[in-house]
Amino acid sequence: MRRVLAALAQQRGEGRHGYDLLKQTGLSSGTLYPLLMRMTDQHLVEAQWCAPAQPGRPPRHVYRLTASGFALAMELADADDAPSGTEALA
Repeated sequence: MRRVLAALAQQRGEGRHGYDLLKQTGLSSGTLYPLLMRMTDQHLVEAQWCAPAQPGRPPRHVYRLTASGFALAMELADADDAPSGTEALA
C-alpha cells in the first residue's frame, strides 16, 4: 500500500491509470487491483471511469488520492524519513 500511496502522491492532482501504477510500483496486477479496490472502500483513493482516448478501446479507471489518502501518504513518508533510534545517536 505504501508504494501505491507514494506513487499517487507524486502526482496528486492527476488521475493515474492502473497500468501506469503497475509499471511504477512493480506490483503485479493480482496485487495492485485488489489493493486499489480496498483503498477505494477505505476512502483513501477515488476511482472513476475515463472515456477511451481512441475509438474502439475500452474505458479505463482513473485513480487519484482523496484528502485522507494524501494525508496518510504524507504521514508514512514522514515516518520513513524519521531517523531511527540508532541514527539519532550518531
